[in-house]
Amino acid sequence: MNKKIIIFGIILSALMISSCVKDLDVTPQDPTKILAGNLGDDPLYMQQALGKIYASFIISGQGANGGDDITASDANFFTTMRALWNLQEISTDEAICAWGDIGIADLNTQTWSPSNPFLTALYQRLALSITYANDFIKNAEGNTAPDVIRYVAEARFLRALAYSWAIDLFGQFPLTTEADGVGKFFPKIGTRTEIFNYVESELKAIENTLGQPKFSYPEADQAAAWMLLARLYLNAEVYTGTARWDDCKSYCDKVITSQKYSLATDYRQNFSADNDGNHNPEMIFAWEQDGVNTQGYVGTTFIIESSSDSRYIRAEDFHGLTSNTNWNGNRTRIQFMNILVDTLATYGNVPIPVSDSTFALCDDKRVFLKMKKAMNIPSASSSGDYGIGVYKFTARNTDGSRPTNYNTAYACTDFPVFRLADAYMMRAEALFRMGGTANIDAAVLDINKIRERAYGDASGNISAGDLDLDFIIDERGREFYYEAQRRTDLVRFGKFTGGEYLWQWKGGAFTGSSTSAHLDIFPIPGDELSANPNYNGVNNPGY
Repeated sequence: MNKKIIIFGIILSALMISSCVKDLDVTPQDPTKILAGNLGDDPLYMQQALGKIYASFIISGQGANGGDDITASDANFFTTMRALWNLQEISTDEAICAWGDIGIADLNTQTWSPSNPFLTALYQRLALSITYANDFIKNAEGNTAPDVIRYVAEARFLRALAYSWAIDLFGQFPLTTEADGVGKFFPKIGTRTEIFNYVESELKAIENTLGQPKFSYPEADQAAAWMLLARLYLNAEVYTGTARWDDCKSYCDKVITSQKYSLATDYRQNFSADNDGNHNPEMIFAWEQDGVNTQGYVGTTFIIESSSDSRYIRAEDFHGLTSNTNWNGNRTRIQFMNILVDTLATYGNVPIPVSDSTFALCDDKRVFLKMKKAMNIPSASSSGDYGIGVYKFTARNTDGSRPTNYNTAYACTDFPVFRLADAYMMRAEALFRMGGTANIDAAVLDINKIRERAYGDASGNISAGDLDLDFIIDERGREFYYEAQRRTDLVRFGKFTGGEYLWQWKGGAFTGSSTSAHLDIFPIPGDELSANPNYNGVNNPGY
């Protein structure tokens, strides 16, 4: 992991490009044909180059067509979505990893430092995707082909998405655009507010240039831009100090009133091999995975394999994969189980019976948990046999069958970035925070729409008197667990650090301990801090 953003000399259009994403999987007859000088000669070349940008978020590289994008001891380990998932999940109550790899224990216990390798990996990966997008946009200047104009809008969306994750995780970040070119230079450092404003302006500039909602999955469309704007506004107070609840609601409205999406009838479909937007009405934007065309221990394959073990939650039984399975790493903590499972309503005042090891008695059908050896985790480095297993993601179709491109080792399950349920949940939170009887009543309706899908009827519905911020953050956990959102949500609710909410091994203590608020933002990786003099050697506060 020695490459620095200042020496990203990789020029997208000079690579031998073929996409490993299903609908963008177009390989040129002559892989040396697409070069900087002729990238704009044919919209097909532009589509192939665009596929490279999409792929940079989910896989390590294009194998024979260029190898890994960034050299690492384990290229799969340090891909964007795998590193992002670790930072967003195992730093919270939702997951804890049993592995001894450097950096894992730090995330489990909120004791990380600027040398944590997952921070370095994600920082460099996001910067690389931004660099790819910048080069693509620069090479498309002046091209008036309608398809190419839309491709440029998609590249700008992907760049905005990378920047949105960068400011969420790191606060400040190198800010470059197509005007800067690609080469050896020290990029200026944008503040959180500066990059927030840039992302907002970019998304507003392209929202009408992107394809209509649901026009061609998996490509980003207008609804994807609306969802990213809504999520940006949802966290605006954290990022800029100024709340933007009304703007969050407005963009959720756009998604919902487009009437192009609907909630999947079965919650599990969102995490099954047939969850792609061509089969699932709820999926707005996702990173496509395919057992044949997108191979790597990344994304949903990583989640499935790392959540499996040879005894309690075997991948072949719960997840559908049969090769290189049962890594026995990730599971959830008892505090999150108590959020996901209403034990009092389900079991009364008696302990959870061993006979209900998969919590099948729960009325909320979003529960995909499995009891293991013991619910408590005796040490932060304990075997994956301890804790509560999670089998939310599966390599099978919703009905249990195998997908067309089934592979024994690699899942065909797409990783959801935006789905319709989040438009309802973001709008509900915005309405509640805006206040007023009418807004709160409307928030209840949105939440009940989600809960009616979870319960199969109105038995889980709530009333205005039940609704408060604690309920909203818990409901987000129940709906979106293991989808790489938890840390961001907990930060927004003031529960990620501090002592208001504790979970096992937070701060390194079995019962959890209060942690410093400076951990709400990750540090700038030490290598990057020293490489770019524009940081002036100053890290984020507290580091």
